[in-house]
Amino acid sequence: MNDVWLARRLEKVTYRQQDHRDPFQRDRARIMHSASFRRLQSKTQVMGSGQSDFYRTRLTHSLEAAQIGSGITAQLRYKFPKLCAALFPNSDSLIETICLAHDIGHPPFGHGGEVALNYMMRNHGGFEGNGQTLRIVARLETFSEHFGMNLTRRTLLGLMKYPQLIDTLSKETKSSSASNFRQLKADEWHPPKGLYTDDQDIIDWILEPLSKTDRALFQSLSSQSMSGQTMNDQSSSDENVTMQDKDKHQKTRFKSLDCSIMELADDIAYGIHDLEDAIVTKVVSRNDFDREVIHKLQKIDDVWLQEYSATLTDKLFSDHHHLQKDAIGGLVNYLITAIKLTDLNEQDDLSFVEPILRYNATLSTATAQVLKIFKDFVYNYVIKLTSLQRLEYRGQQIVMELFEALSSDPNRLLPSNSAKRWQQAIDNNENSHRIIADYIAGMTDDYATRLYQSLFNAHGASDYQLS
Repeated sequence: MNDVWLARRLEKVTYRQQDHRDPFQRDRARIMHSASFRRLQSKTQVMGSGQSDFYRTRLTHSLEAAQIGSGITAQLRYKFPKLCAALFPNSDSLIETICLAHDIGHPPFGHGGEVALNYMMRNHGGFEGNGQTLRIVARLETFSEHFGMNLTRRTLLGLMKYPQLIDTLSKETKSSSASNFRQLKADEWHPPKGLYTDDQDIIDWILEPLSKTDRALFQSLSSQSMSGQTMNDQSSSDENVTMQDKDKHQKTRFKSLDCSIMELADDIAYGIHDLEDAIVTKVVSRNDFDREVIHKLQKIDDVWLQEYSATLTDKLFSDHHHLQKDAIGGLVNYLITAIKLTDLNEQDDLSFVEPILRYNATLSTATAQVLKIFKDFVYNYVIKLTSLQRLEYRGQQIVMELFEALSSDPNRLLPSNSAKRWQQAIDNNENSHRIIADYIAGMTDDYATRLYQSLFNAHGASDYQLS
């Protein structure tokens, strides 16, 4: 592996006596021992955090994603031994690290908290969970004074799911501000998936080894992939499409190899493992599952899948938990074993020079369709459930109220470390609102709720600690 991808932004690293770990094992240790990682135990995954000790949290989801990521890497090494020997380190630590850290930036209360922070930051650079992840590991965590966990460049590249600035990706037509917080429509304030302008120095350092052409291609947008024409060359018949595009955020096109593995692991954990919570707790019904999943799976041209899905409902909805576990394990194995390495240059007539950009882990068309069926079911029949949306809405209100209160008098209401950072941002003419977003984004669901009660509830705990 090229040493440039093993570099750390702070070159001076403490090496302890007889420490034989490779660079990615050190990265993994820094993730696992960080406060941000521990806080994932009290952040909502799909079902509400704190509602039950059975539900998966962001922490258990991340652990499952890491295990799946290791399984994917093992499959790729088996299928493409020579290519993988050139592309990957000898251990699984790199992919495990990226999977463990991928949700570290997500705020309390799931997407409700993300929407709330994006709204409060609408005039100050926006907020997005993946962008916050990069900010935490590369700037905010306390393993170094200025560079966060000081992870290797390759680990940071793997965590960069959407390698473009939010400001570049934001839709042209801006949503109107709500008359009050309770009137805010979440669908109008979902952020574009990208990075912060405040972290441009981090982005530049990560992408520094790339050639100008590789970097431009890597950071290109989906709208720039139109074959045979540019946006200016479109015929008048496309004007309506262009106008509609102004009402939507733009999307990035590419991810690094490591990030593509992490994203597949994340999707499998979400679509298959998170489904288990909903089935065991009887949130979803057999009839809905049969109609929206099984009937669709039966139409896919895959003999094994058609045979497996014939008994899948009985196993998943059985009172015998070992049958549920066996069914879940079979689905996960089916998806993992279908993953392959794809040469993007050959597939899409591209010109990436850097190998870890040129190759991605991918599913076949059929297996990608299978995974989408499960993800869509979880989204439509679990996440969009009225009871869960009400919890998300409540969290959304809590986050907006906290942001408004803390920004009214930061030196008075922020804990000392955050207040000091806020004052430094003011003195340096930097984005001080980002400091408040950092503080709230780092809260667990429980912490945010207790702080809200201490500020706004007359009977809130009087001895509540802000730091």
